[in-house]
Amino acid sequence: MRVLTDTLKRLGSASPLASMMRALSDFSGAGVLNVLASSSGLEISCGITFDLCNGLALDVYRPRAAEQAPVIVFYWGGRWEEGDRSMYRFVGCELARKGFVVVIPNYRLYPTVRFPAFIEDSARAVGWVHARAADYGGDPEKIVLLGHSAGAYNAAMLALNPAYLDALGGSREWLRGMIGLGGPYDFLPLVDEDLKDMFGPPSGYPLTQPIHWADGSNPPLLLIESWDDRIVYPKNTLNLYAQVRANGGPVEKYLPHGLSHEMLIGVVSNVLAFRSDIVSRIVEFTHRVTDTAPAVDRAPRPCGG
Repeated sequence: MRVLTDTLKRLGSASPLASMMRALSDFSGAGVLNVLASSSGLEISCGITFDLCNGLALDVYRPRAAEQAPVIVFYWGGRWEEGDRSMYRFVGCELARKGFVVVIPNYRLYPTVRFPAFIEDSARAVGWVHARAADYGGDPEKIVLLGHSAGAYNAAMLALNPAYLDALGGSREWLRGMIGLGGPYDFLPLVDEDLKDMFGPPSGYPLTQPIHWADGSNPPLLLIESWDDRIVYPKNTLNLYAQVRANGGPVEKYLPHGLSHEMLIGVVSNVLAFRSDIVSRIVEFTHRVTDTAPAVDRAPRPCGG
């Protein structure tokens, strides 16, 4: 994050602002972004149980005047091993300030569970949203999934494989679109022992890959990745985009330069949004696929490359 590093040098290490910028620069970061997130004009409901059996809860962020607003369900990343919904208050606030109802659920993590439990948990959160969104000013017919890293994987599997929502008595037709930030969609062969165990047995590895399910029947996808991501390589996004497109499915891609894997989600904040136009692309895509954009904004963006 060269911009923040240069700012630190100008400020000097003793400055309180320098301390804040240093925290942001290494993105230890979510806590700082959460403190600085603006909740003006919002209502935030935390700790709503959606899966009593597994002790899973979610948080809802919404404009106070929300009425039949599009709903964004955000799945956070952490290699399916770490993280919590509370770390992403900044995402909920930023997108709610754009007029959306934002739901951030937890899902169970490895080694407590293995594939496909974290996807099943994510599906149950969608079931809750479809049943309860109207109670929070959202429209249950205008659900868009958003995920970062492992969370983008969860969102992609729900968008590409209808079995998870079907198993709840629901439907993939509930989903109007899916947005992935730095998602792992095509990551075989597995090398790390934890991933081998998490997604085993080996005979089933192909079925764990989102790209395997890319038959073109998916809701619209917007796949966002940075050419400078060194955690999840851009080939994941490029390969999934190519496969969906080859099968005639609706898909867009956007690959900016200069963002780390962590910054792909860091820029979805009031503090770091200046680094990228990712927030505006999320907003435009969500409005477009839910048919809620103002007339002046209805023209789709060209696919990036």
